[in-house]
Amino acid sequence: MKIAVMGGTGLIGARVVDILNAEGHEAVPHARSTGMDLLSGKGLAEALAGAEVVVNLTKPETFGDDSPAFFQATMENLLEATGTAGVGHVVILSIVGVDLVPDLVYYRAKVLEEDILKAGPVPYSIVRATQFFEFIDTVMSWNADEHTVRLPGTLMQPIAADDVARVVADVSVGAPLYGTRDIAGPEVIPLDELGRIILAARGDRRTVVTDDSAGMYAAAQGDTLLAKDGAVIATTTYREWLAR
Repeated sequence: MKIAVMGGTGLIGARVVDILNAEGHEAVPHARSTGMDLLSGKGLAEALAGAEVVVNLTKPETFGDDSPAFFQATMENLLEATGTAGVGHVVILSIVGVDLVPDLVYYRAKVLEEDILKAGPVPYSIVRATQFFEFIDTVMSWNADEHTVRLPGTLMQPIAADDVARVVADVSVGAPLYGTRDIAGPEVIPLDELGRIILAARGDRRTVVTDDSAGMYAAAQGDTLLAKDGAVIATTTYREWLAR
């Protein structure tokens, strides 16, 4: 099966490409570095030539106010091009709880992306994942100095990028879901505690200060970002991932 992976050189995309090719499929990575720009449409028709499935993992450079316009344009461009190319299945990666945090513009933008896909003419699948282990460092950098890292106590159920890629790859070669598959890590850990775990593992002497107004995830309340019934639960724990 030939699969075009948009954003195929990124954190999840490169892993998806490797998994699919190892299983005998023809997975081709596409990104701006390969000459394909989903936002402008440059190189998109060529990228889709002969593809049976498209996996869209592209994202904007920031989580800011430009996100809605980015996801609207890229999804509309992709659906128009897949219709012309005769692609039979579009898969996107979204976020667990994305529709439950309307105060976050990036989350609203991802909901918009999902809605455009659902209303489109191409069979689809949506994979929603919890926050990646690999993303925690970025989150910690938002409110940090040489002495402290300020993090809210938001409940998280983080997951390894390898486990996300495995599910995305499996969904891409299966029948379209016409719906959503949620995936999450095996542990529920408050974000501030995740910060303490990673600093201790690295011998970083900074102190984590619990601040429920700090950063983007302060807007997520209760169990909003946790997996619900029916989710696929991965096996890799945070400490196992850190040990690697």
